[in-house]
Amino acid sequence: MPRRYTPERREVVPDLRYNSEHVSMFVNRLMVKGKKSTAVSLFYDAMDMIEEKSGRPPMEMFEQALRNASPQVEVKPRRVGGTTYQVPIPVESSRQVALAMRWLLTAARNRSGRSMSEKLAAELMDAAKNQGSAIKKKDDTHRMAEANRAFSHFRF
Repeated sequence: MPRRYTPERREVVPDLRYNSEHVSMFVNRLMVKGKKSTAVSLFYDAMDMIEEKSGRPPMEMFEQALRNASPQVEVKPRRVGGTTYQVPIPVESSRQVALAMRWLLTAARNRSGRSMSEKLAAELMDAAKNQGSAIKKKDDTHRMAEANRAFSHFRF
């Protein structure tokens, strides 16, 4: 990542079924070895399972899961006088969404189950209810930031 300038944000094309940029970004992170059609079908199957099991609109559940898994603060190492401190800093909104998606996918992949679409559906439903591994990861991050709150004056 360059230090002197920040590259311009790429435009994200919304997906076809839900017309959502978040779904498109999620599918791109779900994709393995460039197989986008497989990732799209996995995601849509998971959304169909969510609608079937919960009876609520799947997009509403997906957005709720993203909101619940998004961290507000994180810690970054900062070296001051030979000692490295874990300094809590607020997370910007685009990084919140990126971290939430990454944590949801990691939790779904580590879950035991039959197919990836079932594991993804179960993790999204758990995250929408404030449960599951992705929510635990967010809580651990918040807990670490709270524990290191004394070093917040080292913020850069």
